[in-house]
Amino acid sequence: MQIFGEFIEQFPPEKDSLELTFTPSSIPLKKRWRNNRLSAYFIADYFTTFLPLDDGDMAQQKRIKDSQSAVSYVANELLENAMKYNDENSNSQIQFGVHFLENNHLIAVIFATNSIKSNDMKKLQDFIARLSSEDTESLYIEQLEKSASNEPEDECSGLGFLTIINDYSGKIGWKFETIESTNSYDFNLVTTMVQIQV
Repeated sequence: MQIFGEFIEQFPPEKDSLELTFTPSSIPLKKRWRNNRLSAYFIADYFTTFLPLDDGDMAQQKRIKDSQSAVSYVANELLENAMKYNDENSNSQIQFGVHFLENNHLIAVIFATNSIKSNDMKKLQDFIARLSSEDTESLYIEQLEKSASNEPEDECSGLGFLTIINDYSGKIGWKFETIESTNSYDFNLVTTMVQIQV
């Protein structure tokens, strides 16, 4: 097992959470793709019901709307990546959801777990190494220029992660695990986790 970034392994059992499970092989990816945004909105709507805010107060209405927008953006990014990079040969399910934490602030912890092919895992880990050692604003500009020029590296541009860090002050963590399968197809799992203050 390998952990990178800001990753939480155990959540307090008394805190609320919502988790959804998808079986990628049950319907074609193209059909499922349309539902990603719907699932992200559902997570965001569910989350806002737990905000200790008065929706009759104009100022707090804005905070609720901003929080909902941030959670839905992050959730959609994580779910799309989980669907896109899932290793279809693993027959593994995708798990997706949100946990709620409170210390001095209310924190939304959004996560997605999916299987991943070894070459995609290597690309992601290389990108994580760059994230931890480079300026994320400069890296965003660089990756944006690469995407515009259609260079081969664009396949793992990380623009979504960079937007989460730069625009939503998100803290991102990853956990990689190797799963030994009974059908002799061992595979890798990655859990991507984003913490945002709302």
